[in-house]
Amino acid sequence: MGREIDEYLTRWRAERESEHKSSLAFAGYQRPTYIIDCDLPRFGTGEGKGVMKQSVRGMDLYFLVDVVNYSMTYKLFGQQNHMSPDDHFQNLKRAIAAVGGKARRITVIMPYLYEGRQHKREMRESLDCAIALQELIRMGVDNIITFDAHDPRVQNAIPLSGFDTVQPAYQFMKGLLMHVDDLNIDAGHMMVISPDEAGMKRAVYIANVLGLDMGMFYKRRDYTTLVNGQNPVLAHEFLGSSVEGKDMIIIDDMISSGDSILEVAKGLKDRGASRIFIFSTFGLFTQGMDIFDRAYKEGLFDYVLTTNLIYQTPELLLRPWYISCSMSKYIAYIIDTLNHNSSISDLLDPSTRIRHIVQRYNDNGRHILTD
Repeated sequence: MGREIDEYLTRWRAERESEHKSSLAFAGYQRPTYIIDCDLPRFGTGEGKGVMKQSVRGMDLYFLVDVVNYSMTYKLFGQQNHMSPDDHFQNLKRAIAAVGGKARRITVIMPYLYEGRQHKREMRESLDCAIALQELIRMGVDNIITFDAHDPRVQNAIPLSGFDTVQPAYQFMKGLLMHVDDLNIDAGHMMVISPDEAGMKRAVYIANVLGLDMGMFYKRRDYTTLVNGQNPVLAHEFLGSSVEGKDMIIIDDMISSGDSILEVAKGLKDRGASRIFIFSTFGLFTQGMDIFDRAYKEGLFDYVLTTNLIYQTPELLLRPWYISCSMSKYIAYIIDTLNHNSSISDLLDPSTRIRHIVQRYNDNGRHILTD
């Protein structure tokens, strides 16, 4: 993703015309690459350090980090160890520390918010996400950009610092429209479904922009027991109008094991729903993809759409039921806009662009969208 973002930035800035490009004020504006050479070596004990291999004095720095990229490894006493979110977060801090306070402005782009699922305290629990955000601000970070935060209210931990949570709604709709024919995007043929009460806000947004009805499942849990730190779900109960014969968009922030989202899909199929499309910002697939392969063969869903904001296995990209929605160009827009000290408000609200692409689809079909 970093390389893709860099390609967009270098192309855009090479194409721009400016009479001031040769002036001292524009020094460093146009480069062959905007990727800084940074190394994060490890010692045999697993300890590490950050090394910035070129000067960054006076620059705007954007740190892009995927804290759930388990494909990366390091040696620990001769053993190969997969990197955990804790390892990635520590590496991020090492890289920031290596800058030594010489940068003009530091922005951390962390699509999957570190410890974002531990966003509130119930009884005696740690507030890991809030502590992590405060730690970054103390290290000199000016802005934190994340995507589809599990609970955006975690920004209350750093109320005087920049924090933006971005929704990939436009990229989801573009991915769906580019791959599926014969969609009727109106209240009579399509609905938006939230798989739980926590995800209502994102479902309401999509439904309002597209002019659709929405429904919601809520999880009936067994609060007398704990399994893997959570109360097990007994059933998914549905609230909403009839789904019979309609296409469904199920939208959620993440797919972890996939059990819950597939149970929701089954519940919709049992109620007579037609095609089912699953939107999820982060496709973690922590228990593998076999469960989705079986559900796809059984006809429980038609497509799963997730973003490239986190690591995607090669096997996932080859699945016939999977559509990858690239966020690289969008992040490049955000970086370029912030670097010009401009507002990103228009980028954070894609409602106009969603309506425009739906209109193009209705007028010309999906093939016009592949350009």
